[in-house]
Order: sequence, then C-alpha cells, then structure tokens
Amino acid sequence: MRARRVRALLMGGQACVFYGAAEFSRDTDFAILAAAANLVRLRKALADLQAENIAVPQFSLRYLRRGHAIHFRCRYPGARRLRVDVMSKMRAVDSFNQLWRRRTVLKLPGGEKVDLLSLPDLVRAKKTQLDKDWPMNRRLVESHYFQNQRNPNSAQTKFWFWELRTPELLVDLARRRPMICKSLAKQRPLLAHALNGSIPGLEAGLLAEETLERTLDKAYWQPLRHELEQIRHTRLKRRANRDS
Repeated sequence: MRARRVRALLMGGQACVFYGAAEFSRDTDFAILAAAANLVRLRKALADLQAENIAVPQFSLRYLRRGHAIHFRCRYPGARRLRVDVMSKMRAVDSFNQLWRRRTVLKLPGGEKVDLLSLPDLVRAKKTQLDKDWPMNRRLVESHYFQNQRNPNSAQTKFWFWELRTPELLVDLARRRPMICKSLAKQRPLLAHALNGSIPGLEAGLLAEETLERTLDKAYWQPLRHELEQIRHTRLKRRANRDS
C-alpha cells in the first residue's frame, strides 16, 4: 500500500495489535480514500499482491461510496490466502480526509511505517453489532489508560471519560478529575454514576449504551445487506442463464 502511495489506514484486528490490545485476525482491514486516482493506485497494489475480488460486491467506486466493504484474497507467495478488506465509509465515523489528518503513524523496527486509524476513530469504528468488538473496545481504552494515567493531558482524559467501559476505572478517573467528569456528564449521562461511585449504575449505563449502538449498527447495515442479496441474486441468475 505504501509503495503504491495508496491513501489507506490500517484498522480492524491488526490495528488493535499495534495499540496493545492483541486480537487474532486472518484479515487485513483498511479504510481507504474513495477517489478515482486512489483506486488506480489501490488496483496496482492489489495486482502486486495477486489479489482477486471475492464474494460481492465487485470492486468499484460506487459500492465503496455506498458504504460496502470490498473483499480480496491474495495469491502472492509472501501473503498467500491473506484476506484484504477495504472500506471508505463507516457508521458514525468521520470522512476519510478527517481520519487521515488524525491518523497515527508508527515506525516499525525495520524502518517501515504504518498508517493507522487513530485510537479514538478505531474505537468508534468498532461500535458494531458484533459480539467480539465490545470486549476489544474495552481492552483498547484500558490499555491506553494504563499507559498514560500517570501524566495525562486534557485530550486523553476526555477520551477516557467518553470511551472507558470499565466501571472501576471510570470511578477512579472521576475521583481524580471530578470537574471534567461533571462537565461531560450531560453528553454521557452514565458519568453521573462515576461521580457517585456507583458500580451497578455504571454497569447498567454501559449495557444501555452497548444495546443502543448495536441497534443503530443493525439498522445501518440492513439496507446494505439487502443490496448485497440483490447483487448475489442477479449474479446467480446471469450465471444460470449463461449455463443454460
């Protein structure tokens, strides 16, 4: 991706590994810029990987801009059978240009650089209907909290108040930063329970948050899934007509 200058941000399970919340993943997921010139570069990168489009939909700007994920399987010897998924639009996540400006750039021991979705954006992107994403979100924010709790800046503290999903840590943070907690409680009502030290209240509030996000995610994907079913049906019908 970098060799072909593709505007792409690593996300998903492999990004979680870089942020210290390990997750086993056979896939490599990217958020990409849905622009014609970038897709030309992406096609070259996929050709280098000997990657073929699998499943539906087909690789096109139209489907990326609609919000679909496009799936590929690599045949290049160094990445054989690796699956690559690309998306350009996600529920409740900002535009790619904003994501790119906020990206995290990591330098690996060998000198290679990796462009990652920023941690706050990754956490937002993983608020889905999938069971595996919610424990991962909790671990991601916990890891960041433990790495930076000794001398946090204002942005980090606000991020924890917005995204921590561990009742005990929210209570501890509210004890140490009560004014910030109080100022954000209007936007995240469960923080009132953190100020009161109520673990049961926080547990109930966190469950309500998760339930709402799962419901919103299902509603977001419903028309896209319907569209995929139509594409599959059309493809099967054409294949049947061709075989007959």
